[in-house]
Amino acid sequence: MMVVPVSRPQLGEAEKAFVNQALEANAISGIYGEFLERFENEFAAFCGTRYAVSCSNGTTALHLAMAAAGICEGDEVLVSTLTNMASFFAVLYLGARPVPVDIDPLTLTLDPADLARKITPRSKAVMVVHLFGHPTDMDPVNELAQANGLKVFEDCAEAHGATYKGRTVGSLGLAGGFSMFANKILTTGEGGMVTTDCPELAAKARSLKALAFGSSNKFMHEDIGYNYRMTNVQAAIGCGQMLVADRLVEKRREIGRYYSARLDAYREHLQLPIEMPWARNVIWMYHLSLRGALKGRRAEIMAALKEQGIETREGFIPYNLQKIFLERGWTREDACPVANSLAYESFYLPTGPAMTDAELDYVSTRFCAILDRLL
Repeated sequence: MMVVPVSRPQLGEAEKAFVNQALEANAISGIYGEFLERFENEFAAFCGTRYAVSCSNGTTALHLAMAAAGICEGDEVLVSTLTNMASFFAVLYLGARPVPVDIDPLTLTLDPADLARKITPRSKAVMVVHLFGHPTDMDPVNELAQANGLKVFEDCAEAHGATYKGRTVGSLGLAGGFSMFANKILTTGEGGMVTTDCPELAAKARSLKALAFGSSNKFMHEDIGYNYRMTNVQAAIGCGQMLVADRLVEKRREIGRYYSARLDAYREHLQLPIEMPWARNVIWMYHLSLRGALKGRRAEIMAALKEQGIETREGFIPYNLQKIFLERGWTREDACPVANSLAYESFYLPTGPAMTDAELDYVSTRFCAILDRLL
């Protein structure tokens, strides 16, 4: 029996060589080293932004971006409800109030129509989430934001290299936040990045991530800062990843096309990932939603795949269904009905640049056999 993990990174000789260079130079912290600035510059170019600020992970990237932009206690931030809860945690760290926004049923990203309904005089910002590799429909979001004085933040943790009308995510709002976790499209193991075209926001984020040390007297701090630095060793891995960034993106897209071709006959019972005409979906994970005769059978299907050595993951549970927030009275279960309909019906198949053709065939063949048995 083959064993196929849900994801594993692809690291090559360049990453090893760069890490060894950092080690040989004793440049292992987040204070100095040639790879930190290099990685930031190359990542900014990759996203089409003027600035990129490295940090410790994707959650801190979102926190830094909003803190640097002046989001503060009591501000309302409208957030796409179907996401890793790190998106919401970053808002809560600031003492701000997150407001869940429902999703488009096809892209699973923020629904601009629901966003329009939920804007209030207290709203200060909106956070879109480019979910599972598909970008949000940004034009209506930005139009609403401009009309209502909202700052736009992008959670790009799952969408490195995704594009909207030819522009790369992370360049479509005031600032973007990326994760570099081991299962992400580009990885440094742990790590994150803030992208922006705003020099003031970039400078503020750069200061805050490193304890806001003073410019003339280092230990006369300029603000309440954080220790959110990425290390030079991590940045060295990132520089290696940048050398093959386009290849890493295309590999996931190839996996997506392969799965979709093998599963096309089951579309009546499976909602497969899509790619809107204005988008490039980079397929962070091949995410499925069950429908028709398969509704309510997620646990059974995932267990059957596990028996075949195939690892899967359940989809995210929306903010408005999270007990920790419902118990505090911060949201209502019925706030986002479209997201609710997917909450316990979705999961994703193994996806990642290190997957072999044999693994893809094995997963697809075993999955189809399970579906045939159930239908």
